[in-house]
Amino acid sequence: MDITSVQRYRRATTRTELALAPGETILAGGTWLMSEPQPGTTGFVDITAMGWPDLEPRPEGLRIAATCTIATLVRWAESAPDAGSPAPPPSAWPAVALIPAAASALLASFKIWNTATVGGNVCRSFAAGALVSLCVALDGEAEIWMPDGGARRLPVAALITGNGTNALAPGEVLRALWLPASALRSRARLHKIALAEHGRSGAVVTGRVDPDGQSVFTVTAATLTPTVLRFSALPDAVALAHAVGTASGYYSDPLGAADWRRAVSVELATRIRTELAA
Repeated sequence: MDITSVQRYRRATTRTELALAPGETILAGGTWLMSEPQPGTTGFVDITAMGWPDLEPRPEGLRIAATCTIATLVRWAESAPDAGSPAPPPSAWPAVALIPAAASALLASFKIWNTATVGGNVCRSFAAGALVSLCVALDGEAEIWMPDGGARRLPVAALITGNGTNALAPGEVLRALWLPASALRSRARLHKIALAEHGRSGAVVTGRVDPDGQSVFTVTAATLTPTVLRFSALPDAVALAHAVGTASGYYSDPLGAADWRRAVSVELATRIRTELAA
């Protein structure tokens, strides 16, 4: 789509250049920005020139640059890194398998994966944001640069405040997403459902069992904000169904009614529990 209101485009290469003038907005992949009119936007500030490393595996976890494309992240997770990219995921991180599963829940073609960024998907903050599902499932944290030169961290589950809204303040920029090693060492599963075969997710449910036996189940897409349910051990089927079924935030739109979203979330969670218990 032609964005006819845009009069300026510039590439930011330093943190100082991330300061936005009136009417400017941050651009990374731009797949959503270019998909519909942006009447209040008169300038783009491209952050892909900041030179942030896409992926930084560390003993304490994985740091994913906000500018990392979905395709790059998926290739790494599938142990097919690009030249010059970090080594394949450690074998001690089995939950990396959630990455391609989450990307496949995204309503987008592989061509979009090559342009769309992980940070862009999180910042757009749609209830059905597939990378939101991934980050919430693995206790992801957002590393946020503040306009005064400082930085703060916020769990991605708390960053999302509604369907398409988030807690980023004016002038703040998402720098990276952190997935802790403690969650990456877990056994994890992801299931999704949509009313249409290739439609936007109506419910995405994840479950994981950590090495210490604790378990975490999450519901996204079906609820306006991420739902995170923590248990000291893998819950029995009745307790899990009750926790998922009584969660708040299920909503209705043309892609699914609230009662349907609630019911299918319970069913998906039950299936995941069976798989994790096997």
